Amino acid sequence: MTEPPNERPDARRLEGSAYVDDDGSADAALATALREYDEGSAPYPAVIAALTPARLIVPVIALLGETGEGAVGADGTALVTDKSSDMAAVLLTGADGRLALLAFTDLEALASWDPQARPVPVAAHLAAATAVQEGAAAVVVDVAGPHAFALADDDLHRVASGWTTVQLEDGGWGWLGTASNDHVAD
Repeated sequence: MTEPPNERPDARRLEGSAYVDDDGSADAALATALREYDEGSAPYPAVIAALTPARLIVPVIALLGETGEGAVGADGTALVTDKSSDMAAVLLTGADGRLALLAFTDLEALASWDPQARPVPVAAHLAAATAVQEGAAAVVVDVAGPHAFALADDDLHRVASGWTTVQLEDGGWGWLGTASNDHVAD
């Protein structure tokens, strides 16, 4: 017997239930950090510090699964119908061949990229973890602008593990995590 897709042990889950009352607006601190980074007035670690507590919107699209014929059109021809479909997060392939998961700060940014994509609000660390699980090398935030940002490589893995950046007393930046995720530290 085949299990439903959401019950398969190997099924990937991208759940956004923690954001039931979310109005789709951008996190103000993240929007400011992205703008300032783009303008050159904020360092990269400041964006990560604003990103890690924020909610992102990950687009999902419907992928046609199994098709069948059964319905008949007005002209008497058989119509192809979808028997199943799956929802999938969107991955892009960069010029260097690496994959990136798309995420957006708000519904407006998502709609400017693809008005048909379905929004799934998730914590930034869950978006990062999904990217890692999918074999992506980055999460690209607001790919359509106005202030696109890529969280990649080791930084992606740290955020996926629950780490964040913190500003130190001397003005420098460091990574902060819990004892349960200290295996990620260099």
